[in-house]
Amino acid sequence: MSLLGESLVRADAAGKLTGEARYTVDYDGKDLLHGSLLRSPVPAGLIKAIDTTAAESLPGVRCVVTAGDVPDTRAGWVLREQALFAGERVRFEGEPIAAVVADTPEQAKAAVAAIKLDLTETQAVGDMESALAEDAPLVHPEWESYQPASGEDYPRYGNIASELVADNDDVDVAFANADVIVEDEFTSNRQYQAYIEPKSAVGIYRDGRYTIHTGHQYPFNVRDRVAQYLDVRPSQVRVIGHSIGGGFGAKLDTGLEPYAAILSRFAGGRPVKLVNNRTEDILTCPSRENAVIKIRSALDKQGNLLGRELVCHMDNGAYSGEMAFMPSVIFHMAGSVYKVGNIRVISRLVYTNTAPTGAMRGVSGVYFFAFQERHMDHIADELGIDRREYRLNNLVKSGDTLFNGQVLDDADILREGFEKLEEAAPWTQLNKNKTPWRGVGIAAGTWITNTMPGSVQLKLNEDGTVTVVTAATDNGSGAVSMGITQIVAEHFGLGAGDIVVTMPDTDAAAYDGGSQGSRTTHIVGRAAGIAADELKGMIFDVASGMLEAGRDDLELVNGQVGVVGYPDSRISLGDIAMAATWSRGPLSASGSYTTEPVPFNPGCASGMLFPYFPSPTYHVHLAEVEVNPVTGNVRVVRYIVVQEVGRVINPAGVRGQIQGSVVQGIGHALYESLRIRDSRYLERSLEAYRLPLAVDMPEVEVITMEHPHSLGPFGAKGVGEPAITLAPATIACAVSDALGRPFNRIPITPETVLEAIVEKEKQR
Repeated sequence: MSLLGESLVRADAAGKLTGEARYTVDYDGKDLLHGSLLRSPVPAGLIKAIDTTAAESLPGVRCVVTAGDVPDTRAGWVLREQALFAGERVRFEGEPIAAVVADTPEQAKAAVAAIKLDLTETQAVGDMESALAEDAPLVHPEWESYQPASGEDYPRYGNIASELVADNDDVDVAFANADVIVEDEFTSNRQYQAYIEPKSAVGIYRDGRYTIHTGHQYPFNVRDRVAQYLDVRPSQVRVIGHSIGGGFGAKLDTGLEPYAAILSRFAGGRPVKLVNNRTEDILTCPSRENAVIKIRSALDKQGNLLGRELVCHMDNGAYSGEMAFMPSVIFHMAGSVYKVGNIRVISRLVYTNTAPTGAMRGVSGVYFFAFQERHMDHIADELGIDRREYRLNNLVKSGDTLFNGQVLDDADILREGFEKLEEAAPWTQLNKNKTPWRGVGIAAGTWITNTMPGSVQLKLNEDGTVTVVTAATDNGSGAVSMGITQIVAEHFGLGAGDIVVTMPDTDAAAYDGGSQGSRTTHIVGRAAGIAADELKGMIFDVASGMLEAGRDDLELVNGQVGVVGYPDSRISLGDIAMAATWSRGPLSASGSYTTEPVPFNPGCASGMLFPYFPSPTYHVHLAEVEVNPVTGNVRVVRYIVVQEVGRVINPAGVRGQIQGSVVQGIGHALYESLRIRDSRYLERSLEAYRLPLAVDMPEVEVITMEHPHSLGPFGAKGVGEPAITLAPATIACAVSDALGRPFNRIPITPETVLEAIVEKEKQR
């Protein structure tokens, strides 16, 4: 019986339910020491002196480390711009300046408080408008000296950390000939990932190597960044993965890992643990970036889009991490859903003296689609055309090309999504039956499947089980504990309980691109399939000798190999593995996979670091909302997702990912925001950060479209990210419909709702 399409329980469920799962914070031992960081109390300043004498004399203190004690190197995913400790200049509140190792966490924190810091606060650049002003101080005066990690530079200057420009002279012609021009400006605030487990790490330095224990989405990225910071070869760093208490992108780059590593060296090789408290985590998290987008569209009398100009500014914070890629994502999305004619895209990543932002779930797409869909509603209203009808009139079709020249071979799935949504919730009926203070929103989008390489080693054990060795991580998605487990089991005709998946270890496993971009099931699952085919060939080689039959006459069914047509000839995989152990040696095979590049035009834009839009999936959402005119609260009455997934491997897993993604999107749309005042976050605890509760959420209705991908494992594509990209868009359109007023800012708070109601009353 096939396991594909079955809602099997995830392999790690029991450990997480019983508390047996080991997280980094659970690491303990008699030799364990504890670290704590002195963080900058100001968003911008010059360090005059640091006096650690008093701290070093406190009970239990083993060492105090500052910038002068570590290699003078800079690290970075795309650009090598960040030092381990601030030496002369601090660039955001919370930036590490020094570190302490002590016998207990309390002693370490007391020592940090005893460090005397002579720091002169300087003018901070707290927002993008200030950063782009002609006389703005530079967040990085020495920006020209920074080296790209890949060796290839890209457009950056002053307070512009990365810039993409795609221009076409025909855009000006389109606007000159337009019968109607529609303009909008949108803003979106930051969103904190709000995972249950704050960042933590344990470092051990022994025999010239650093071993790091961490619950991280991308262990190999930790290895490489630590090697950069400490100026050692990557092979001198080993990263051992633990269970992850949520990440959503915040645990893709290093956090506390390099500090734990270097502190262990200064502490004589004893293990050193660092754990963020929640305030530290919020102040330093790579949150979703805030953004400002201006959109202008040129139309003819019939409403056809002749051209569009899009200017997007994204707040980078003080350091870039992976954010330099994000302007490219904006460019690709600009033509991925609707035909917009000629295009001009100017997308900039802007340095500010605030915490570095990062690639939170649905990178850049969450606010882009919100703004695009609100703009489509605005155009439809200006033209007097139904909002759904206007979208259908302008949908991309199979064979259309993105602005980078990439052909969308299967874009007609978008229209199918609208049709399936119409079956579940007829648009005309919904709008006809609306009552006061209720609104309906609809949105469409495409999303990518990250191409980063993945690798798997499969080993047939002597008891007939199969061990999966991979650096792929399961940060809550179930991609490994359900998807990869079921894919491997399917290949060998085994039960899910016969598959053993090891925890990530960069010494034991081959390279993997991390839990990001909905890639794990698609990429790692394909790698597992390649390994499985090779391992099955080895199994048949051994079995053919045992059964005295040719390989082509054998079949593998329900974990047994036998001769086709002779059911009594079966021998178990365990017997085959045992025979191999005493003859040719243990049976194991490896597989790796990365998505092949698609044809595109490399000259279509300057600064295009992310060149194409890989393995796109297609999605349509609908929401009904109800506004309370007294309190300003918005209640989501109904929410429907139509999502293309390639092939459903585990229905419960697919539904769970889509529902969780929508919930995070609704949180961003209506509740969550890291507000900045004078370069500092106002929200510094989960109590202050306004997370939605279960009672605030609707039951998410999920409709999946299956179009098996020729390169995916059994046809599977990515699932985890796409739903969040359309949730704020759908909610913003629905709230605007309910009040008859445009909501072009995220989140939509009760205060902004009440302001809109008052303004509407004034205009009556």
